[in-house]
Amino acid sequence: MAARTGGTAGAAGTAGAAGTAGAAGTAGAAGIGVGPYAELTFDAEGDPDGAALRAVAALEATDLLVFAHGWNSERSTSTRLYDRFFAPFPGLVGPGVRLGYVGVVWPSIRFSDEPIPDFDSPAALTEPGDGTALDPATREALGAFWPGRGAELDRVAELLQERPGSAEALTEFGTLVRELAGAGDGSGSGNGSREVPAIFAEDVRTVCRALADGFAAAGGPTGEDPAAEDPAGPGFALGDVPRGLWRGAKELLRQATYYQMKKRAGVVGERGLGPVLAELAGRRPGLRVHLIGHSFGARLVSFALRAVPDGAGYVKSVTLLQGAFSHYAFTDRLPHDRDRGGALCGLQHRVDGPVVACHSAHDAALGVFYPLASRTAGDSAGLLGFDERWGAVGYDGVRAVPDVPRLTLDQALRDGVPAAGCVSVDTASVVRRGGPPAGAHSDICHPELARVVVSAGRMGR
Repeated sequence: MAARTGGTAGAAGTAGAAGTAGAAGTAGAAGIGVGPYAELTFDAEGDPDGAALRAVAALEATDLLVFAHGWNSERSTSTRLYDRFFAPFPGLVGPGVRLGYVGVVWPSIRFSDEPIPDFDSPAALTEPGDGTALDPATREALGAFWPGRGAELDRVAELLQERPGSAEALTEFGTLVRELAGAGDGSGSGNGSREVPAIFAEDVRTVCRALADGFAAAGGPTGEDPAAEDPAGPGFALGDVPRGLWRGAKELLRQATYYQMKKRAGVVGERGLGPVLAELAGRRPGLRVHLIGHSFGARLVSFALRAVPDGAGYVKSVTLLQGAFSHYAFTDRLPHDRDRGGALCGLQHRVDGPVVACHSAHDAALGVFYPLASRTAGDSAGLLGFDERWGAVGYDGVRAVPDVPRLTLDQALRDGVPAAGCVSVDTASVVRRGGPPAGAHSDICHPELARVVVSAGRMGR
């Protein structure tokens, strides 16, 4: 399938990215300290920028590192991530390897009050926002993410600012957020209403309490205790809503963007990056491609495998850094539904090399919020009942795939990773720093992880 090069890069979050692609071939392009570098820019439907594709095809390289950023990112943040992560590679590869570097830029949203690592000074972290009000930058980003919904977003922002004590206000907020997310109307999930997360279908007070408790469990400032002031329980018999529940309400809004980004990452991978890689392979026979993805970027590069033909051989390795998708994605049979496989069932065999899932138990985004956001409506375990069904591959590695090696980071660096199939590598020894609510989710810029990529791609000295 040929890549669709007629698309534009005008979607939210990609502004200005296409203009940097022409700088490919020189270190320092787009603020990246290694080279040759280019960017692949996609819109929300997966349409690539044609000039960017030509720039990538022009890179003089034997091996191409293709890195996709995650959810809750903007272009400047992604550029800093790529610069920091790519920095060690020139000193790690063998003399016969000429690296080319590609940053995938896709439309994502950023809650500016959520802390992210300062990639220029990895010991530093921004502080989490305290309180529930939306800051102006986040409100602007939400407007670009949901164009034409300004009135609804203004009302959402007003409710978060005022934190009314009435049940009616909280119910109104929940209804607005569900409408923004498109939950239950088929626009937010590829599998119909069966896949509607419980957080958009169940009692809004129960949901907000669960999310507020999750924020507290991740170490975030909570202000009021949502449960201590909630004599009405999950219903609205007393008509009063404790102000602490609005902390959970803000998390519900954040999870609405998560819900849409989950779908978008799959679309951009399958309809965008995958066909682009196929076209690139046609233009450059023999080019070796190594896919790297962080968070939803890991989902993006994995879904790109759907567009890689069996036996194509040009994707030589895939490295998933804190992947924000199911740990059952690659299985032929789901443990809880033996008639179904995972969303990426068997696609690891389209890689002429390993699929390496790097995971860390210090990742609060995947350990706390991913199960809450993923649990579907009507699940018998209930909203707060954590079980393995809703685990993320970036939290505990690949599951339900037979004979998957489970390595420590030291083992992977000492002995290398297997040459094919799924591999789980526990990277908690280095992926361990980060503030609430995400924890260590973005603590990925370590030379040890670059060495894992080099080992997976058989590029080392």
